[in-house]
Amino acid sequence: MGALSDAKKAYRLLTRALASRSAVQRVRRRLAEHEPHPLDHFQVAVYFADGAVNMYQMRQWYRPLAELAKRWPVVVLSRSAAGAEKLLDEDGPPVAFVPKVRDLERFIAHQDIRVVLYVNQNTRNFQMFRYGRRWHVFINHGESDKMYMTTNQYKAYDYAFVAGQAARDRLSRTLWDYDVDRRTMDIGRPQADHYSGTLPYTPDERTVVLYAPTWEGDRPSAHYGSIATHGETLVKQLLATGTHRVIYRPHPRSGVVDEAYGAAHRRIIAAISAANAADRSAQHIYDDGADLGWQLSAADVAVVDISAMVYDRLAAGKPLMITRPADERAAIDSTGYLADCEWLTVADASRIVSEVERVRADDAAVARLKMWVQHYFGDTTPGVATEKFHAAIERLMQEWEQWQANDLGAIREDEDDDDEEGDEEDA
Repeated sequence: MGALSDAKKAYRLLTRALASRSAVQRVRRRLAEHEPHPLDHFQVAVYFADGAVNMYQMRQWYRPLAELAKRWPVVVLSRSAAGAEKLLDEDGPPVAFVPKVRDLERFIAHQDIRVVLYVNQNTRNFQMFRYGRRWHVFINHGESDKMYMTTNQYKAYDYAFVAGQAARDRLSRTLWDYDVDRRTMDIGRPQADHYSGTLPYTPDERTVVLYAPTWEGDRPSAHYGSIATHGETLVKQLLATGTHRVIYRPHPRSGVVDEAYGAAHRRIIAAISAANAADRSAQHIYDDGADLGWQLSAADVAVVDISAMVYDRLAAGKPLMITRPADERAAIDSTGYLADCEWLTVADASRIVSEVERVRADDAAVARLKMWVQHYFGDTTPGVATEKFHAAIERLMQEWEQWQANDLGAIREDEDDDDEEGDEEDA
């Protein structure tokens, strides 16, 4: 058995290596078809070391970055061939494929990069941190109360752009000796100014329920996923009524750790397909697309797990319920919105139809939502978050110029001192 297992592992490794090499070659060929990037052009870089499975972290920034690039040219430093290929497929920001450190060094040596943005906490971020004389800024890929949002890794960045006061409070409570006032800047949620996508069904009298679960998590404290505990039951109940429309938008990593979780996910997809086949007017949706926005605004009620989707929906100011993790070891921040939210327990999933009607009729709960929106995102007037995002970048650009001026002044002082010493020696 041991020899067979080793052989299977070796085969998987070889297969992955060949696939990676093939992807690298494809990316290089595609980039060779484009004009070379102009020298000393890009001033903002987004560092992305992940592959295709985590592209959702980049996609939500495409439009805000495109708007930003109208003033400060933006490039994505992609370390993974799979990630670079997806960026090219999806017409994201300009891409520099830098799989090796020497590729990275060669590229940034010929650019005017002053600000580097990071959308996640990939361990390879540290390979970029070595380059000083530019700002390293964590912008994240969403707002939430997950434990991920207070990792001590925040201290590795010069600054962090956060959504609002809730994030600042969260970091102050959790991180030792972290100067929140100096090292964070509020930018709201610029993505909300660029919600995208076309409604994939014809609206009618049905009540639309968005079910957007997260993945299963890779450790007990992050076991927030509900597909296997709540999801199958609640989707089955809603599909059976004939008066509801389900939009099922699962996390793209669903099932990557736990095969049973992945199997439950596939059964939900099959149930949606069967319901649509039985009733063409149902128009239930399995949504695995890149666009995010229409789902949040179209749904009458949303059911989401503890994830960034809570806060994406919260910003819409419409009814939502949060699934209560079945694993009691899951870390839950009870100091923010989760202390005041509408929980959906495993037992409640079988009563989802009545629960949906209850929260729809609760005007007081909707009013509380608006208070929490202000706490998490500040002013959500369209365009305000984009203005905050640009103002934060503007501040960093000004600070960069000031440091450059100081460095230049120090160099000149050193040169003047050297000249004076030379004069004394001549005398």
